[in-house]
Amino acid sequence: MKIKLIVIGKTNQNFLIAGETEYSSRLKHYIQLERIDLSDVKNAKNLTQDQLKIAEGKLFLSKIDLTDTVILLDDKGKEFTNLELSAYIEKHQVYGRGTLTFIIGGAFGFSEELYTRSNMKLSISKLTFSHQMIRMIFLEQLYRTFTIIKGESYHHE
Repeated sequence: MKIKLIVIGKTNQNFLIAGETEYSSRLKHYIQLERIDLSDVKNAKNLTQDQLKIAEGKLFLSKIDLTDTVILLDDKGKEFTNLELSAYIEKHQVYGRGTLTFIIGGAFGFSEELYTRSNMKLSISKLTFSHQMIRMIFLEQLYRTFTIIKGESYHHE
C-alpha cells in the first residue's frame, strides 16, 4: 500500500524532527510512504489569510493525482478511535484505488478548492496542536494503525 503525506513548511524543532524520522522509519516495514514537503509560500506576511490558503491550496493540488483519496487533517474533521482508523485504512488497502493521501496544512487551514477536492476531513484531536507537532503525532498514529492491522502488540486496548 502507498500512502502520501503532504506538508507545507519546515519542522524546525529537533525533537519533532527526531520523532518524525523515527516513525517514518518504522512505517517502512508496513507501507510505502511518500512524503512531500512543500516550501512556505513566498511573501506570506504580505497576504491575507484567505490569499495564503489559496496559494497553499494550489501547491497542495499540484501534488495530488486524480486517483488519490485525499484526507485533510483538519480540526473540524471526523474523529476516529485507533481501531476505527485502522479499519478505515485496512478497508482502503483492500478495496480502495489510488494512493491514500493525507495533507497537513498551514496555520490557517485549507482553501475551499482543496476542501472540495478532498474525500474526507480527519481530526486527530479536539485539542489544537501546531502544524509542526501534528506531523510527528500523525506519523505515530499511522504507525499505531498498522501495528493494529497486523495484530502486533504496540497498541493496548
